Amino acid sequence: MSKRMDDLRLKVEKDKVYSIEEAVKLVRETSTVKFDASVEVHARLGIDPKKSDQQIRTTVVLPHGTGKTKKVAAFVGANDEKDAKTAGADFIYGEEDIKKIKDTGKVEFDVAIATPEMMPKLAVAAKVLGPKGLMPNPKSGTVDTNVAKMVEELKKGKIAFKNDATGNIHQLIGKVSFEEAQIKENLETFLETLKKVKPQGMKGTYIKSLYLTSAMGPSIKLEIV
Repeated sequence: MSKRMDDLRLKVEKDKVYSIEEAVKLVRETSTVKFDASVEVHARLGIDPKKSDQQIRTTVVLPHGTGKTKKVAAFVGANDEKDAKTAGADFIYGEEDIKKIKDTGKVEFDVAIATPEMMPKLAVAAKVLGPKGLMPNPKSGTVDTNVAKMVEELKKGKIAFKNDATGNIHQLIGKVSFEEAQIKENLETFLETLKKVKPQGMKGTYIKSLYLTSAMGPSIKLEIV
């Protein structure tokens, strides 16, 4: 443990559960790195990740984005190219581009959207995009006929999140350079969505614990309301 982390941990009471307002203020105060650190929320859930009906997978539009600009690729037909470009897509891909991705394994984007007509054509690149988590999926809101809406939401801060193999969720919700009110609103929006997708079949406590932290900063336990 470095002296820097030892000093920072003294600012966070070990057994205290902080309100959202207190935690947001503290997460910014305890970020002393020289870069604009990310702010993350970590949720330990009471779900059984081995049961398919208890999987958490959904999307949310954070009011102030994550602070990370995503490069969006739009896999669309000729009729939708103009809408994709106007909405702000960084890359507009057709069949020839899909073949290049399949052959080279190279991608230049962070997230992809597609129209339903393009999904069968995208199948050939699934072995490249799938392992990277870049394959468009209706469940994450990245397959639809409304190309402009998909691109605009991603540019505004739409994120997809899901539980990991241990039933936990780790999600970026902003940067320490954000104002406290912006981090608070992003956090509240994320938590509201997380509560809405509680599996109907699960028993017991859904959200067991919540922590807010900055990159290379101490964890701050949040009260669950």
